[in-house]
Amino acid sequence: MKILIIFNRQPYDNTDVTWNGLRLADKLFDAEQEVRIFLMNDSVDMARDVCKPPSNYDQDLSQMLKELISKGVSVKVCGTCMARCGIYKNHPYFEGAEKSTMPALAEWVIDSDKVISF
Repeated sequence: MKILIIFNRQPYDNTDVTWNGLRLADKLFDAEQEVRIFLMNDSVDMARDVCKPPSNYDQDLSQMLKELISKGVSVKVCGTCMARCGIYKNHPYFEGAEKSTMPALAEWVIDSDKVISF
């Protein structure tokens, strides 16, 4: 089954929403599902090396994303959002996080069996 997870929120927004989404992605991958992740809006910061967890947060969400990429999870990041969104506007995305487009997201949505948004 192809599962697309779309993230929208700033990685460290005083909730565990993004962390839980990444945990779900990992468990779906472990269950041998094809997991794809698309980052847009303020979630794009998660794909930037400059993004670090605040001192009061015990999880490194960017590192979790890198680990998913290393397992073979496809990650695309909104190219328009690079300059418009996040705390770290215009900072580059790290290796393995592919700069992408809205038409590519539309293709993934059409081609997915399930779409989940965080």
